Amino acid sequence: MSAVNFHKVAIVGAGAIGGWMGVHLARAGAQVSVLARGDTLQALQKNGLQMHQGSELHTVPVQASQDAAALGVQDLVVISVKAPALASVAAQVGPLIGPHTVVLTAMNGVPWWFLQGFGGPVEGRSLSSVDPDGSIARALPAAHIIGCVVHASCSVDAPGVIRHHFGDGLIVGEPSGQATPRVQALHALLQKAGFNATLSPQIQKDIWYKLWGNMTVNPVSAITGATTDRILDDELVRGFISNVMLEAKTIGERIGIPIAQAPEDRHAMTRKLGAFKTSMLQDVQAGKPVELDALVSAVRELGQLTQVATPFTDALLGLSRLHARGLGLYPAQ
Repeated sequence: MSAVNFHKVAIVGAGAIGGWMGVHLARAGAQVSVLARGDTLQALQKNGLQMHQGSELHTVPVQASQDAAALGVQDLVVISVKAPALASVAAQVGPLIGPHTVVLTAMNGVPWWFLQGFGGPVEGRSLSSVDPDGSIARALPAAHIIGCVVHASCSVDAPGVIRHHFGDGLIVGEPSGQATPRVQALHALLQKAGFNATLSPQIQKDIWYKLWGNMTVNPVSAITGATTDRILDDELVRGFISNVMLEAKTIGERIGIPIAQAPEDRHAMTRKLGAFKTSMLQDVQAGKPVELDALVSAVRELGQLTQVATPFTDALLGLSRLHARGLGLYPAQ
């Protein structure tokens, strides 16, 4: 069955993470295509996909097009775009998806399929904060989805040129939690491609745990312009962040993904990474739309669905939204 043969792989969103994954998969023998446009498309067609890793430069040939139909049906489609771009991307990728195609979502925040086959009292509910009109779910049906959590730091030096900084972790899992043949085959492929790949029995828990750290520091950094060390060194800001995290922790318990840590445990982990700019601060400085809905609005909506009060999350969302709207980086009301 073609579902467990991942020879043809398409990368949708050949930015930092998508480009990094594409280079590794191509070096492992996959036939990699990239859906791209503009400067990135031209660079890929001329020079291939390039990645700096330490002192080495890896270059792999890829088939690049702005037309999904020209790339054709794939075995694996890796979607690695920022959440604000997902609705328009989802509308374009139909020709890549055949009956057995796996769609791997390597994105931050709460995905549109989060409650499919999972969630206790809210199982099966859709989240209007991340898919308001259901168009993403229609374009990318849940049956094709395997979830992915990325633990790596990469950046884009130039269109089609990626730089890997640290980390090589990928956690993958079926939304149902089952160890299906296709997820086992995907896990094996990712390990062969050089990733530190883990097969998760509950990918939603891994998504929630990563979100638990970055749903707070990201928007606070975007508003303040501060690096993570300065944010955590301010005891009032750190206290505010901890309160947001405690609200999310309670929501997680209600839907079946408890977190054993206290906020201070997570702060200690973040501190070990040193002074760095979050991805949301980088987006603000680059004038790019911010991922507030997948990181914060979705948590607020899950609070409403589970009847958990979220005053601190509400305050964080309100201030972040107002700030981003003032910069034209978040939709007006």
